[in-house]
Parts: sequence; C-alpha cells; structure tokens
Amino acid sequence: MGEGKLSLDLSTIAAPMVNQSDLPFRTLVRRYNTSLVYTQMLVPERLLSDQDYLEFHTRGLHDGLDTPVVVQLCGNDPDIVVKAARTVVDRADAIDLNLGCPQEAAREAHYGGYLLDKKDWPLVESMVSALSHSLPVPVSAKLRLCQNTPSTPELVARLEAAGASWLTLHARHVSSRRRRQGPADLSQVRVLKEHVRIPVVSNGNVRTWGDVQRNREDTGADGVMVGEALLTNPCLFADITPDSVKISLEYLDICREYPQTTTLQTIQTHIRHFVDHQCGRRPWFNKFRAMLGRCASVDEIATLLRVKVQRWRGLLPLGEEDDCETVGSEDESQYEQGTSCRESEGLDTTFDGMSLLR
Repeated sequence: MGEGKLSLDLSTIAAPMVNQSDLPFRTLVRRYNTSLVYTQMLVPERLLSDQDYLEFHTRGLHDGLDTPVVVQLCGNDPDIVVKAARTVVDRADAIDLNLGCPQEAAREAHYGGYLLDKKDWPLVESMVSALSHSLPVPVSAKLRLCQNTPSTPELVARLEAAGASWLTLHARHVSSRRRRQGPADLSQVRVLKEHVRIPVVSNGNVRTWGDVQRNREDTGADGVMVGEALLTNPCLFADITPDSVKISLEYLDICREYPQTTTLQTIQTHIRHFVDHQCGRRPWFNKFRAMLGRCASVDEIATLLRVKVQRWRGLLPLGEEDDCETVGSEDESQYEQGTSCRESEGLDTTFDGMSLLR
C-alpha cells in the first residue's frame, strides 16, 4: 500500500459524477477551496479494451494543476479491476472503488451499490485487498448504506481490514428507480466513525457552505464530499456565490487551456447548471437553454454569455477584459426590461437533451 494516504487532504472533496468530473471542472473547483477531486467512475473493461476510452479519460490527468486526483473504478472481478487500475495508477494519487452507484446499469452488471448484500462482501473485500496490495497509491471505497442498515459498520470494518485507506459514505440506500429517497441519514456517518480507525468522509445533504459545516459537526467526519451542489456553485467550498456569467466564462477559459479533455455536451451541461443556479426561473432561461444547445464551440457559448445573457439580465455586453458583477435587487427592473425587449426574437425554445453518457 502506498504511503500517500496521510498527505491527502480529505476535508473538502468534489464527488465523482458521470460526465461532469472532467478536467476543466476539476481545475475550476480546486481554485475555490476544493482539496481533493475524483474522476468520474471509469469502467475497467473499457480501460483495458478501448484505446480511445483510455486516452480520453487519461488525457491531461494529473498533469499541471490536475493533482491531487482520485481515479474511481467500478467492477466485480478483482483481477480485471487491478489490471485496469494499473493503466491509470501512474496518473492518480489514489484509486477508489465504487460501491455506491445506484443506476440500473450497475444492477444489471452487478457492480457499485449492488455489491452491498452480505453474500457479496467476500468479493468486495477481495477487490479492496487486491488493489491495496498491488498499487503504490492509497485505495479507498465510496459506498452507500447496506439494505440492512445496522450491518454497514461491519462491512466498513472489513474493508478497513482489507486495506482501505479511507471510506466515503453516501448515507442513503441504493435504488435504481430513485437516486434519493429522503435526506441522507448522516447519523450513520457518525456510527461508522466509531467503528473504524481510518478516515471517514460524509456525502449527502449539502447545498450551502453552512451545510458543509453542520455536516462536519453532526457527523465528526474527516471530510465532506459534495456532488450536485458543486455543479451549480463550484465556489461552494469557498463560501462564495459567483456571478453565473463570470464563473461560466472562467470555466470556458479552462476548457481552452485543456483542449480535448471534455466534450461539448459536457461543457454545455456545466454552463446550463451555472446559469440555472441564479437565473433558472427567469422568463428567458428556456431561450438560453435552446441557444446553448445549438452552440457548436466554446467560443459560441462565450459569445452567448457575454452578449445575449448579459442583455437579458439588463446589463451591458462584456468584452474579454471585463468582469461581471452579480445582479442585485436594484437591477431587477433593468433585468426584466432587458428580457422583455427580446421576447420578440422568436427563438426556438426546444432544448436538445444532452446525453450524460459518453
């Protein structure tokens, strides 16, 4: 097992998210007090058999500012998972085993959160053990609650014994039909902390910086992992609410700096989330989504933000050198006026849905 586990700062972590944990986004959240980032979940069989898949997901990985980074893998075969980990381990600060994915694909292929039944514990232990004894970096696991909730601490203790360096608990049960069934039960994070000596990270119930602080206080966790709330506010860990246009343009600049490390669809999805955070209920938002979906390049998206979105907000268009201030209540009348002036443009409001799978 690698010695790097103690050097990793687990305090504020960006979760692994399908087609949203791209290198530009990882770089962006690091600028705003995110201490550790994960790649999206990678499929071992594809890393081993699909050269394009391997090259795309390792392009720029761990280069320049993209460190520290945890590469997350799924799977149910220790040999294959270890072989796949070896293809990326020289670009990773740690390897994480996904034991929490609730998607239907995970149920059908028998990985992720569908390995939490007691009959599969020996398999899970063998994967963690094989990884931890084969790799020069720390190995962790991200899991959900077992269906029999009181058995979760027993599983976690066994993962610790198998060689896990830390564990992350998303304190909900697995459901392929509903990703969330009520709030996460953060009391279970504190229970785990009392059963293991290794660090425990809490995942769930965070929308604001205040939630992060309460999560730590209530659970005693060594860190807090956040997913979807960072998609709308990548500055959450810095306790900042950024201007939607400004943060979008900052992300686009990073995309230019690291070309071919993400897809146009992923870029569009990030921009939609950023703008939705402050403007999702504005009358022009559907028009924005439609136009965003038709953009064919980063530059076209930037022009849409600098010109159209600014005008819809009742603000002057931005030049390359301009910053953008957050629209306050005093701007509301101008904002609405800017919107109504463009109602007659007759824009198509049909939004082409963007695939979350590559």
